[in-house]
Amino acid sequence: MQKDNTRSISVGKFDSSQTNASYDVIVIGSGISGLCCAALLVEKGRRVLVLEKHFKVGGYTHTFKRQPYEWDVGLHYIGEVHKKDTPVRKLFDRITDDTLGWAKMDDNYDRIIFPDRTYDFYSPRERLVEDLKSWFPQEVLAIDRYMDLIDLVSKACKGYFMNKAMPKILGQILSPILARPFYRLSDLTTYQQISQLTGDERLLGVLTGQWGDYGLTPRKSSFVMAAAVIGHYLDGGNYPVGGSSQIAANIVNFIRKNGGDIFVSSGVDEVLIRRGKAVGVRLDSGEELPVSHVVSSAGVINTRYRLLKSYYDLDDRDLDLNRNLDFDRQLQKVTPTMGHLCLHIGLKGSAEELKLGTANRWIYPSYDHDQNVENFVRDQSCDLPVLFLSFGSAKDPLWSKHSPGISTMEAITLAHYQWFTKWEERPWRSRGEDYEALKETYALRMLDKVYEQLPQLEGKVDFYELSTPLSTRDMAHYRHGELYGIEHTPQRFRQNWLRPQSPIKGLYLTGQDTVTAGVTGALFSGLITASVMLKRNLFQELNNS
Repeated sequence: MQKDNTRSISVGKFDSSQTNASYDVIVIGSGISGLCCAALLVEKGRRVLVLEKHFKVGGYTHTFKRQPYEWDVGLHYIGEVHKKDTPVRKLFDRITDDTLGWAKMDDNYDRIIFPDRTYDFYSPRERLVEDLKSWFPQEVLAIDRYMDLIDLVSKACKGYFMNKAMPKILGQILSPILARPFYRLSDLTTYQQISQLTGDERLLGVLTGQWGDYGLTPRKSSFVMAAAVIGHYLDGGNYPVGGSSQIAANIVNFIRKNGGDIFVSSGVDEVLIRRGKAVGVRLDSGEELPVSHVVSSAGVINTRYRLLKSYYDLDDRDLDLNRNLDFDRQLQKVTPTMGHLCLHIGLKGSAEELKLGTANRWIYPSYDHDQNVENFVRDQSCDLPVLFLSFGSAKDPLWSKHSPGISTMEAITLAHYQWFTKWEERPWRSRGEDYEALKETYALRMLDKVYEQLPQLEGKVDFYELSTPLSTRDMAHYRHGELYGIEHTPQRFRQNWLRPQSPIKGLYLTGQDTVTAGVTGALFSGLITASVMLKRNLFQELNNS
């Protein structure tokens, strides 16, 4: 039986009258990147304050409740953490004092479902390769070459991301050397690279069946993302024991134990700049907090247009206007990702009774992912281009202890923010009957697809609630409800300015925009940013631990 070591935390609002500490660093945002960066900084003796705008910590790793049900909002599985010698497990252990538990999912971790058949992805790697060759016996050579490319991407990523941890000038000098193997792979789209291996469009559709994990279809996404994602899960998926909120709970405990502070409902309105240098932050309340180093985990677009608005909009002769214009020019080269709809479903019955299983399901109307999305964007009455199903209550071995006899699941598809701009000025939960009616239309369509795949759930749905890109904007504070920050295109990975050092002295960036999407990408972005700030090779320290 799984031991219950779960942790609950209480985090309040910042109140300077009750906080006597002065700080070396303020971290904006408590997503996994901000928390990881803060944890590594406090471990090395820095006095760190983490300020979160939302009323919960954790970013996409937090959970929410509608009694008696509870859902995660962004974490559905993580690879490699079941092995204690992997870098991702070592990093999690380091910033939690080895207190975070992981539950291995079933060997069948993903099901890729098309109208004519289902392809089950099993771990370990050898099993998946064997199955792929049995499904596509004419493509044995292509499959072997694809697996070789996955290994090449894994090796190339190390040099590319290590370069981001270097001092800016040194990194720019060495970038052509360290990043060259990476660029040879990242400059091609997923479709271009796989099409060089095979002309079988069905095989291409299966190999890219996890594209929702990074939010961009094969003809648009950089090949390194498809290869990195499929490679990350080759040995299976895992889920935090006690639910995704345990990630933040354990890191927050580590931060506090090492002298750091964290507060919620304490949004930063602006980073204060004097003579081209960050000197503090102004809270939404108007209070100003002086500090010599600021870390933004809010995303590069948010950082520019929300946190630096006065710095860029005012004609101040003290400012480096050439640098200002350069930052704006760079941002024109990246594009926000699409948003999503997430249907949070509460079910009567345990995961075992309902036969949910731990495998995620990816449901597609055809093998052509790009055409599926194009059809839906053009006409929302077309088939849903993807429907991702995840069963957190089945993955968490402690779920039945605190919530016996009930289960939860999420159903996710994509959506454009523009479809909801009519209601963007209205507050959360007060957007009117027409907004709720549109949500209900989408919710029922998604439920129909759920019942097609899981007919045993008919009559078992006790509750459901749909979130839209407006929900993401309100809770995660992305300007247009984007799920994965900026798109993972070939051009995005050529942006050498996407690194911890911002154009402003004393202001650092962390988060999925500086590395890649996903919990693991955000986690390592925190490590990279902390490495830059501490002027230490934390990668090497981690590998040697």
